[in-house]
Amino acid sequence: MFLIMFFIGLVTAIIGSVAGLGGGVILVPALLFLGDHYASFDWVTPQSIVGISLVVMIFTGMASAISYIKHRRVDKKIGVIFLYGSIPGGIVGSWLNQFFESDGFSLFFGVIMIAVSLLFFIPRRRPDNPLFTTGIQREKVVDGETYTYQMPVMFGLVLSFAVGLLSGLLGIGGGSLMVPAMILLLGLPAHIATATSMFMIFFASISSSATHIALGHVEWAHTLWFIPGAYIGGTLGAWMNRKLRGQAVEWFLRILLILIGIRLIWQGIG
Repeated sequence: MFLIMFFIGLVTAIIGSVAGLGGGVILVPALLFLGDHYASFDWVTPQSIVGISLVVMIFTGMASAISYIKHRRVDKKIGVIFLYGSIPGGIVGSWLNQFFESDGFSLFFGVIMIAVSLLFFIPRRRPDNPLFTTGIQREKVVDGETYTYQMPVMFGLVLSFAVGLLSGLLGIGGGSLMVPAMILLLGLPAHIATATSMFMIFFASISSSATHIALGHVEWAHTLWFIPGAYIGGTLGAWMNRKLRGQAVEWFLRILLILIGIRLIWQGIG
């Protein structure tokens, strides 16, 4: 059982780090399946799954963020603004989790995930015709190419609060919405969006998991076995992301969002 938990932590962290989603989107359904089919995972409850997912994402985010910062992929200024919204959103979402029946919302959210994945096929705005013409001006160099973009502060705060709330509520990782928003709305290249998302997820997961710990939702005897795999996987995922071209990262993200959507729809109608 302990080897299985290490392996789940490793795989979810690799996938989550490459796409900037955190890994909860894989860990949560994996634990739900194991809890339903194996007696050794009879300790699994919806609350304990979300608590474990958020604690594990701390270590996935830590390993990924350290690697991404080292290679100058993180937009720290944009990431910090997102944290101002996502941290209180995550705390509220984690608190609401104990009262929430998520099946109906999972169905709706699954449809949204698939719709977001399809938006990647719409032709992008040209760099000289951005969606936003006011806000913080940013410039970032990736693989020798310079990218410029901007973000209104209020838009970033509202977006990140909503994403943080969903992350704390469902334990799926705010990156599943934040990364597409950064790419499609703000014009960030995929490498910067995924790196900045993992930077944000690291700090947001600390506050969200603290709420679940206070509510007694974290099974520490089991959670500790996921952490080594999550840290190793976060480092490996960041390394793989740097080796992939931007278009490859986007295709990986498209496919993953569709799978997330299908899983959530199945959960909602099941």
